[in-house]
Amino acid sequence: MKDYIVNNVKDFDLKETLECGQCFHFNKIDEEEYVLTAYNRLLHIRQEDNTLIFYNTAEQEYNSLWRKYFDLERDYGLIKESLLKSDEKLWEAISAMQGVRILNQDFFETLISFIISQNKQIPHIKKIVADISEKYGDFKGEVAGIPMYSFPSVEQLNDAGIQELKDLKTGFRAPYIRNAVDMVYKGDISVKTFQNMNCEQCIDELCRIKGVGSKVASCVSLFSLGKRDSFPVDVWIKRIMEHMYFDGADTPKDVIAEFAKKQYGELGGYAQQYLFYYGKTVKMGLKKK
Repeated sequence: MKDYIVNNVKDFDLKETLECGQCFHFNKIDEEEYVLTAYNRLLHIRQEDNTLIFYNTAEQEYNSLWRKYFDLERDYGLIKESLLKSDEKLWEAISAMQGVRILNQDFFETLISFIISQNKQIPHIKKIVADISEKYGDFKGEVAGIPMYSFPSVEQLNDAGIQELKDLKTGFRAPYIRNAVDMVYKGDISVKTFQNMNCEQCIDELCRIKGVGSKVASCVSLFSLGKRDSFPVDVWIKRIMEHMYFDGADTPKDVIAEFAKKQYGELGGYAQQYLFYYGKTVKMGLKKK
């Protein structure tokens, strides 16, 4: 199969997009070259300046899957322009992380991955996601010596008991994962559940799952349900927002979320991604020793 080349890509950086904390099932091969799986497909991808190389990818597969997955159809130049018109304080973050795009990820994988992410660093999350995929998913191929497995379907992960999940280092999250699998498997929650819901309703519905709080629910809403006004508030966003808007004063997360809703409106998710990746990179809001 031939490679598929996309030229003149604007407002997109592969590294920034994959490594900004919104997804966990990928491996870096080289600078701006990665292998990942999504939607039960394997992708080997490389960026060279404004050109994207989708190795061994047919045009039909690019158009039906990867273009939407990487959100390449959306005008991020217009989004950034709109954000800066409403808030000039975002200029530094947007300028530094101008290539971040919000991925359109699979709902079930995103839900389980962000349940795993609680109180975990990204390398640990990636390891657990990879191990779960290897044990319960399908082998999709090997790239640069890296074996890749698809994230398991709900039917595949339904075979996992709580102790088996704990054996994969999920710790206290194991019963939460099991409850999420049960609810999706039985049809209590599915993508269709959220189709006609706004962001707040999605978050409330997701919080019915054991161990899912507003932060995890907000991430799932943003990264897999298309709720682009969702503004997840974790420890880092809390510090960043306090530093930028609240004179460094300790501020409740719900107050920050409400402020962001008024400040950024329907573009809140984009603002959150620029702020999160930039603020975490420069360690904004951390007190110097």
